[in-house]
Formats: sequence, C-alpha cells, structure tokens
Amino acid sequence: MKNMTLEKITAACGGSYVGPEEKKQTEIKGAVQDSRQVEPGFLFFAVKGERVDGHSYIPSVFAKGALACVCEVLPEHPTGPCIVVESTLQALKDIAEYYRSALTIPVVGITGSVGKTSTKEMIAAVLSQRFNTLKTRGNFNNEIGLPLTLLQIRDSHEAAVVEMGISDFGEMHRLSKMARPNICVFTNIGLCHLEKLKDRDGILKAKTEMFDFAQPGAKVIANGDDDKLITLRETRGSAPVFFGLEPENDLSARNIENLGLDGIRCELVCGGQKTQATIPIPGMHMVYNALAGAAVGLSLGLSWEEIRAGIESLTPVSGRNHLIHTDKWTLLDDCYNANPVSMYASLDVLSNALGRKVAILGDMGELGVNEKLLHYNVGCHAVDAGIDVLLLAGELSREMERGAKAKNPDQIVHWFATKEELIEALPMLLVRGDSILVKASHFMEFGEIVEALK
Repeated sequence: MKNMTLEKITAACGGSYVGPEEKKQTEIKGAVQDSRQVEPGFLFFAVKGERVDGHSYIPSVFAKGALACVCEVLPEHPTGPCIVVESTLQALKDIAEYYRSALTIPVVGITGSVGKTSTKEMIAAVLSQRFNTLKTRGNFNNEIGLPLTLLQIRDSHEAAVVEMGISDFGEMHRLSKMARPNICVFTNIGLCHLEKLKDRDGILKAKTEMFDFAQPGAKVIANGDDDKLITLRETRGSAPVFFGLEPENDLSARNIENLGLDGIRCELVCGGQKTQATIPIPGMHMVYNALAGAAVGLSLGLSWEEIRAGIESLTPVSGRNHLIHTDKWTLLDDCYNANPVSMYASLDVLSNALGRKVAILGDMGELGVNEKLLHYNVGCHAVDAGIDVLLLAGELSREMERGAKAKNPDQIVHWFATKEELIEALPMLLVRGDSILVKASHFMEFGEIVEALK
C-alpha cells in the first residue's frame, strides 16, 4: 500500500512504535481486524470486542506473517513490530483517514434510511463497466467497517463505492471525515433509528453530516421524490442532481414494465438522452437504484450504453431481495434486516408475484416509542398489497396481526411467539406454487427460515 510505511502509520495514529528500526520503512500490504484474514505483510488491528479480545491473537498473526500489530497493550514477548495506542478503534479510523487523504480516485458515499446496500451494488455494477471498482463488502458501513473498506483500496482501483450507515448524531460526521466523498448519494429519509434520531427531520440532519468533510465541489445525488431530500440545496459549490419517478427530476424513469419477480423494465431519461434497461431484480425501489446508478455513472463520464450494461449485469445479494426458485415454491429472501419502509417495499415486490402470495414476517428493531404502531401499519399495508397469507413470529409482530385483521377481518394470518414454532408449522401452512417473502430485522435470524424452505 503506497506511502503506508510503519513509520507513517505510527505518526498517523499518534502511536508508539516498538520493534526493529529497519522495519519502520516497510510498507504494509493490507490491513485487517480479523485474524483469519491476515496474510504475509499485513497490519493487524487487535480490537477488544464484547466476546473476543484481538490481543490474544497477536502471536498467531505474527506466525502467519503479519508485518505488525496495532494494539493497546504490548505483548510480553512480541515476535514482530507493534504500534501501541490508547484506542485501537480510534487508531483504525485515524489510519484510514490518513490513507484516504493520499488517494486520488473518486469515492462515492451512499447513505439513506433504506436501500443503501442495494444502491451500492447497483452503482458498483455500473461503474465497473469502465473502472476497476472497490465496493463495501456486505454492509461494512459503520465506524469499523468503513475504515476497513477504505484500507482495501489498492493502486489498481479506479473508483470506490462505500456504504455509510448511522444510528445517532455525530456518526456520519466521523464517517465523512474518513471517506471524504467526491459524490454523496442519498437514497431516502425514512423511519429507522428513531430512538436516537427522533423523527425524519432528525434523520435528515444526521445523514447530511456527510457534507462536513465532502470534497470541495463534491456532487450530491439524491432521491427527488423524497419530501425531505428535495429540500437539499447547493453544497460544497455543487447543486444537487435529483432522480426519481416524477418527470421534473433531473433523471427520471418512464414506460415502466413489471416483469413480476423476474425484474422490471424501464426507460431512463436525462434531458434529451435516454436508454432502456431491464433490471434483473424485482421491485419499484430497484428503479430508484437504477436511476441513482445512472446519475453516478453520468457524473463520472460513462456512456448510456455502459450504464445500461451495468444495470443489467446486477446480481442480488443474499438476504436482500434474493430470488430463489425451488421445486416447490419461489422464495424472496430479504431477511437481512427490516424497518417499516423496507417492509412496505418488500411487500409491494411480493404483490407482483404469480400464484399465492405468502409473507413470513418478524419483528423490527430500534423503532422507539411508536414501535407498536409501526408494526400495526405493516399489517395494514400487507392487506393493501394483496398478500394472501401472513405468517408472523415475534412479540411485536402481534401488532402486524392486529393491523391486518383490522383492515380485513377475513385476512389469513398465523402468529407464533417464536421463529422455531413458525418453522415447525410451515409444512401445514404452505402449498406448492406459493411465492414467499421472508423478512425481519437481523436479530430475528430469519435466515434459518430461508434454509428450512430451501
């Protein structure tokens, strides 16, 4: 990694170097906090977690060829150089910030209440048509995941697409300080992390902390159909580019054709230019993702043909609208996480399916004082979306049952106290040919339901 010598890394994080002087000018080849990912020449961050203390792995990572370790406590007999710091996590952020400051490639930062990961995947697919593009792995989007992502950038990369997730004020400020984005993408302002951010105005304020350290002249790309985002004005010398379904946006979509669970076809329009693309993942929200991808692509000089090819090359991420065909039924695996907005979107996707529509839903977390009402409203929306059968698990999901029954007393609903009870009942509740959505917050571990159905 260019300019990432142990001496410069030590200075960047304000640490104390302990080791042979002749190794201080050696450049690291990578940086990780997971000892299993250590390779020869890597820098290892010994992080103290709730269950595991990375310091205990220092001997083993040196045995695997690690160049050095960043740690809070110096081992008794280290077999390699150590950089001793007050906080390993803060050192990780400081080092990532230093590394990013020397990079010249465009960095695209993505935030929003819903759709960050799927939008990241779309933008990366588009940019990959021209650039060697690094993207956030999974949802490595917090104050540990983001710096680790930035430290994965190599000389061969020509662009980076990073996801930036928060749950409180000040977090985006710190993320932006590391990422220094050239392009700021906002998917929407919805209902999530309300315990700390209180309301959508608070969410908007927290998300737009991204501007605190955006590059001068950074481009802002935002969902113009969102009533909060449309209030954004010129930032860092750049006027926002708005995308959405409404024709007054800078980029819009028309002639939208629903292909059911096999995707959606539409025409993307910007000024007098346009292209038709088939998005291989279902749901109207994917049109917004395609528009965001097109906006970023155009801002970096891609042709419409490259943008179309990128959109059509998209592949789903496991746990996020991942379509699985079995010999009995069709599964829509969207069980990685959930909040009210993403629940609505996934139910709308399921509404396009052929055959009987079954939604297996579970509790949503971090919704604050209105959590019961928000679950109740999801039940109402399921009825409005034409879902035939609701299978629910979790205490809060009882409110979904109440909402669905209030909306339609004849709605078929089965509620279970636990996920395990629901799984046991599935053979009696499902029929061949069903189209089945599986969705809940991550802590519900609904991936076990997907595995049972597969």
